[in-house]
Amino acid sequence: MKRLPQLFSVTLLVVVLLACNRPARQTSAAAAGFDPDSLDMAAAAMQAYIDNGRFAGIAVEALKEGTIVQQEYLGYADIENEIPIQANTIYRIFSMSKPVTTVALMTLYDQGMFGLDDRVSEYIPFFAETPVYTPFANGFTLESQIIPMTIRHLLTHTSGLTYGWQPGSYVDSLYNVTGVAMWDAPLADKVEQLSKLPLKYQPGTRWEYGLSIDVAGYLVEVLSGMPLDEYMQEKIFGPLQMSDTGFDVPEEKHERLSVLYGRDEEGKLVRAGGSIPGADFNELFKSPAILFSGGGGLVSTMGDYERFCRMLLNGGILDDQRILKESTVKLIMSNQLPGGVTYGDGLGYGLGGFFNPETGAYGWSGAASTSFTLYPRDDMAIMAFTQMMPSDYSYANDYRDLVRRAMIR
Repeated sequence: MKRLPQLFSVTLLVVVLLACNRPARQTSAAAAGFDPDSLDMAAAAMQAYIDNGRFAGIAVEALKEGTIVQQEYLGYADIENEIPIQANTIYRIFSMSKPVTTVALMTLYDQGMFGLDDRVSEYIPFFAETPVYTPFANGFTLESQIIPMTIRHLLTHTSGLTYGWQPGSYVDSLYNVTGVAMWDAPLADKVEQLSKLPLKYQPGTRWEYGLSIDVAGYLVEVLSGMPLDEYMQEKIFGPLQMSDTGFDVPEEKHERLSVLYGRDEEGKLVRAGGSIPGADFNELFKSPAILFSGGGGLVSTMGDYERFCRMLLNGGILDDQRILKESTVKLIMSNQLPGGVTYGDGLGYGLGGFFNPETGAYGWSGAASTSFTLYPRDDMAIMAFTQMMPSDYSYANDYRDLVRRAMIR
């Protein structure tokens, strides 16, 4: 008899087990237009990732028209201590902070405090004289900004700022030597330091991932007169009841913070190494934040981030708490790239996240392998959380595709 492939056989077993004890919520899944058996297959595929040793634990959720059609907590947040993934597990969401910071800044846009095409230097004078690295055949020169950096450039990663990740790049090497991307000083100090380094390219001419949203976070502080953490708490986390979201994890919640895993040379799960800066990733968020990184400094739970997603899908409001104008939400979740600039393979870029012109989807991911995607046309959100570095979105991409294929109307 021909042996079934391992992934398929494990998946089939889990499907059978799930079918024997199908949650009552899947009755609503059918009413929302999903095939419950196909959703069972999606959950089984996630369990197979865990059974095969790819991930310690996985949390996934699909939300449509305000109804949770699937919600699964699988595997462990801490293998060594046998702590399972639960509804209140806290995750390092890293770059999934970017849409949150974008929303924080756009609340000030709704108050008429700035325009998207305003020069950044109007509010952060440090950037008025920031030069632009311009290479030529036998060297380079530093030139003035042809089109001054704007707030729209910050929110679309077309500002000329980078992260310092490209080997052999002059500007990236300056980021690494100066440590400008480290979290070892207050945000204002880091932004001033950043403004003294050349831009990697002329603003508005290309997309490159970088510290743009961290500068946008500082802009929130400048415009509001409040530290970023306090402003987010007052304008977003408090109204949306996101009680476990912030820039650090209080001591009484440490046991709920998932272990961050990596893989050794043999592919086995181990606690992740690395730091930002000088502190093990697994300890980093257990101490009060020195720098409020709007680009990557938040922790959250799936439940908290679900409420953030619901707010966006509802046009800026949740439970009678208006966070943004509906028109502003539409602005965020539409292509905002300057003319001639592209992102990805046929994708656009909104404010703080990607935009898919074909499906209307908006979303982003985090360095520890968390991911969310919103489908405003279908009133739908899909989230997938784990804690793995380097990033591995294979499970999240599979889950998103399986859920989308489970739709029957």
